[in-house]
Amino acid sequence: MKKYVVLTLILVSMLLTASAAADPEDETGGRIAAIQERGVLLVGTTGDYRPMSFLNEESNSYEGFDIELAQRLAEAIGVDTVEFVPTTWASLLQDTVDGKFDVAMSGITKTAAREVVVDMSRGYLTFGKTILVRAEDRGKYRSLEDLNQPGVRVMVNPGGTNEKFAQEKLPRATLLLHAKNTEIPAMIAASKADVMITETMEARHYIQADPHLAAPLLDKPFTENHFGIMMMKQDDDLLPFVNQWMDELETDGTLAEMTTRYLQ
Repeated sequence: MKKYVVLTLILVSMLLTASAAADPEDETGGRIAAIQERGVLLVGTTGDYRPMSFLNEESNSYEGFDIELAQRLAEAIGVDTVEFVPTTWASLLQDTVDGKFDVAMSGITKTAAREVVVDMSRGYLTFGKTILVRAEDRGKYRSLEDLNQPGVRVMVNPGGTNEKFAQEKLPRATLLLHAKNTEIPAMIAASKADVMITETMEARHYIQADPHLAAPLLDKPFTENHFGIMMMKQDDDLLPFVNQWMDELETDGTLAEMTTRYLQ
């Protein structure tokens, strides 16, 4: 009889634990409730990655695919205000871990290394690593072997996956780091470097904006990657909410419509 009493107590304890975990307003979770109470969604963004996130210094406002997506996320959560919190590619991961914002949205690549320490949503755009070069050099660089040469000056912004890719794949090239990502395309055009490692999204934007630039491998990127929304790792309601919301955006055609407006 004693054995059955103990078993019953264990089952009751398990049910209570499960019930508490499922309650989005329980003290162990409930970031959505906290955002709603605050009335503001805090979004970390770098503001240097067109067409995903760009800080327009003239208007002092953020523009881009992820900026609109952040505003849509705030609406879905039930708040009217988005506050964009500046971050950098070098500090992005630690800022997320430290809880400086609710989510990070800036054209952030999903990687296994990042998902060890933070949560990332399901992927919402597919892209790949590619190169940006001067228009007259479009026939010069056709492979990683062409790039991985001592005389080739490869420029990237520090702290992101572009730097990691260059370090791993182009060890013989001359790697140049430049903190302001938005300045690198113009530096390529001005011959201050030969190649920018970037993503297909960004490369497409810059070759449309500047005839002095070319992206000869745009249709044959080196990798296949996905963007995701980054957030502090915590067992609560925010990640499943974001994933379900993104599923709905894909189903109702919102993501496709935004992709056409911003990326094509």
